Amino acid sequence: MELELRHLRIVLAIAEAGSVTKAAAALGLAQPALTTQLQRIERILGGALFTRDRRGVLPTPLGDLVLARARVLIPAVTGLRDEASELITAGGPARYRVGATNGPIVAGLVRRLNDAHPGGPVSIHSTWSENEVARMAVEGRLDYVVLGACATPPGGLPPGLTWQVVSVDAVWVLLNERHPLAGRDEVGLGELAGEQWITAPGDGCFSECFAAACAREGFAPRTPTEIDASSAFDLVAAGGAIALCQGTVRSAPGVVAVALRGVPLRWRHLLGWDPEGPAAGPAAEVFGFATEAYLEIVAHRPRYSRWLESHPHLGVQKAVTLLHRPSRPGFLGRNDPMIA
Repeated sequence: MELELRHLRIVLAIAEAGSVTKAAAALGLAQPALTTQLQRIERILGGALFTRDRRGVLPTPLGDLVLARARVLIPAVTGLRDEASELITAGGPARYRVGATNGPIVAGLVRRLNDAHPGGPVSIHSTWSENEVARMAVEGRLDYVVLGACATPPGGLPPGLTWQVVSVDAVWVLLNERHPLAGRDEVGLGELAGEQWITAPGDGCFSECFAAACAREGFAPRTPTEIDASSAFDLVAAGGAIALCQGTVRSAPGVVAVALRGVPLRWRHLLGWDPEGPAAGPAAEVFGFATEAYLEIVAHRPRYSRWLESHPHLGVQKAVTLLHRPSRPGFLGRNDPMIA
């Protein structure tokens, strides 16, 4: 993983707040989630950025260096984005700037937008950080956000966006095709108690949701290893681990997706936008395209499609849609941490 601008924003927020707890509140994150992100940033840079005592945090020499660069780079990049956006859109056709986390419907949504509006530029900002894309939409740098969450409404994100549910899906598990349970139609989560787990990166609380589901089954899971989706398929195919995955996961050599009995974990695909901004007008059309993209994916996943027929409360047909403007933090799902 490489250092990104959002990492510098996090370091700057912690330094300005004087503590991780206060910075987490300012950023709309849970304190454990922000601590995990700081640890990830420190691993990228190769050393500690802050020392901690009862009064809060103080930057280390490495932290001072990073902060000095952050105070120059963040305003410069923000100004560049704003000026570029103004230049591209001044007097031009409608634009569709979509921010997205790891999910199956983005490609279909973009294709439909391009087909329906060939003169309007469509751009994608991809990241594993749902907080990043939500903040960009609030700041007017994105028009729409496509992300995943354990429940609705998504909490812990910047307020001011409307969210609508595209689908509610079951979380499955990705196994090596030679795994003793790979031939089953479904497995109990408790049957996987001794396994090594892997997930894709994320900045929400899916790890806590997963741990809670395991606790209900009477065990504590091994801490999942974060790895990119492509490598996850390779690792599962090699028999080195198993992965949480979306029910719509694509087929790949050497692996098989199996349903978890009782649907202990669910995943929502959400579309968000600023109800006071220009994106509000075409929002219904964009939501329709997102729904079509989801249904297209399901149609190409015959096993999951058949499974949904016996679980009519899931999928898009019976998914409860929500038009909601968040006013307080809620239950935040990790940013699509499953393999899609």
